[in-house]
Amino acid sequence: MSVFVRLGGRLEHILNLEIALDCPHCDVHSHLSAVAVPRYEYLARFKPERTGIVFRCDSCNEAVFLRFQVLQYAADHAELDSLYEQVERSGETFELNGNSKEVQSLFNEALTCYSLGCLDAFVSMCRRTAQAIFDDRGESGKLTVFDEFNDAAKLAGIDDETLSILRKVVFDSDLDGRSNIPRLNTETAGVLLEMMKDLLYQTYIRRGRLRKALQERTHRLDNPDSESA
Repeated sequence: MSVFVRLGGRLEHILNLEIALDCPHCDVHSHLSAVAVPRYEYLARFKPERTGIVFRCDSCNEAVFLRFQVLQYAADHAELDSLYEQVERSGETFELNGNSKEVQSLFNEALTCYSLGCLDAFVSMCRRTAQAIFDDRGESGKLTVFDEFNDAAKLAGIDDETLSILRKVVFDSDLDGRSNIPRLNTETAGVLLEMMKDLLYQTYIRRGRLRKALQERTHRLDNPDSESA
């Protein structure tokens, strides 16, 4: 009697499951080894919808806790979904290099929510961050951001269904004080996080670096003696 994970059409014993992720303790992308697996007898007795397994990070040897959905209880084993919820996450950071303190403050709070696993709060703060960007850039800037967002999604190969959800989060507005923000699962929230980072990079960091480089080049052209000084 034991615990198995369903991978497509086959079952894999939990001790043989290969998982690699960014360790919340050492921040290294490392392989995990299962070290504490729930006993089938207890699972069959209480029949929880989800259960947890403790893994060991092969890089730093720290314990990493993952939560799995129980698909079914068979006569002699339990079957878990291959998708898992990472209970602990390393702290996410993203710096705008001094650009727009309001946007930075809002996105910092979004990152905190994501790191704590508060996904609904994370999604809400992403929308507030986006609204602050649009207030900062103006209506024409919002249209530019929309085009760049779609280009980034195409480049990343994001499917149409996921992209539609992300657009609702970032570009829709709350109407009559009622929130219309969709609820995201862990995977989609992770995609939103990376898309927000890219949006902020394109809007503030990349533009700022390009403008600075052009200003420096223009200054050198206008003052050729400055290079030899």
